[in-house]
Amino acid sequence: MINAGWYTELSPMWPGQGLTLKIKEILYRAKSDFQDVCVFESESMGTVLLLDGVIQCTDRDEFSYQEMIAHIPMCSLERPAKKVLVVGGGDGGVLRELARYPYVEEIHMAEIDRMVPEVSKRFFPEVVWPANGRRIEWTYIHTYIYIHTFIHSTSSSRNSQRALPIKTPFFEALHRAVRPGGIVCTQAESLWLHLDIIKALADMCTEVFQGGSVSYATTTIPSYPSGQIGMLVCAKARSGAEGEGDGPLDPRIARQQEPGPLPALGVGELRYYSHEVHSAAFALPVFAKKALGGCLTFQ
Repeated sequence: MINAGWYTELSPMWPGQGLTLKIKEILYRAKSDFQDVCVFESESMGTVLLLDGVIQCTDRDEFSYQEMIAHIPMCSLERPAKKVLVVGGGDGGVLRELARYPYVEEIHMAEIDRMVPEVSKRFFPEVVWPANGRRIEWTYIHTYIYIHTFIHSTSSSRNSQRALPIKTPFFEALHRAVRPGGIVCTQAESLWLHLDIIKALADMCTEVFQGGSVSYATTTIPSYPSGQIGMLVCAKARSGAEGEGDGPLDPRIARQQEPGPLPALGVGELRYYSHEVHSAAFALPVFAKKALGGCLTFQ
């Protein structure tokens, strides 16, 4: 909601509260075929992107979410990923982070709304779109249709909240598509607001990823409700091939090297993710461990 020079994020997903930002200037407002798109300059968070009135990213803190949802699954893998699918990553932040990995050969981007990447390129110049020698394919299609054709998923859109709880067939399709020992990582809401949703999602994924693992990791981000957002990290059962360990993959362990900067492409040093932060992200507070007990592989 925008009123008298202030924006307040109101939603039934977080009743009785709402982050409020003072607006310096509204830079863009339009309605796409799917949603309302707004960009404004705020006094405290820099440029802000809204989709249907919900904050997607801000200049000040976008890197915390983008780095964590990209690097936790990428660095947890035993075998480096050569093909990656990003679902709903129209703002480009996850693509920027994936560009840091020289061994990634193909990145498939599934985004339902063409307006989102167009607006992001225009108003978020620091969210770069480097190809870095690999193939990047954009497909503008509904995620559920797309996932029945392709591979590994890293959801990066906060608007996935409107679809939660996501239906089991969607994750079954992801499970079939991802390689043994591969990872599906999806946005999984806030411990402070959505424990019931997180538990339902984790229970469902535990049924789907049998023989594998289901874990919950967190990151802090001031512009999101409660200042915290989580990711559900689902690893498919390993095949037992040479170079793979036994039992469910433990994503709390960072196995791949921390990615570095790409100065030639304008991608700087990491600002949030590190191997230390990686491991710490899976440490849950007591109230969350009690609420989620039994639905996560590693407690």
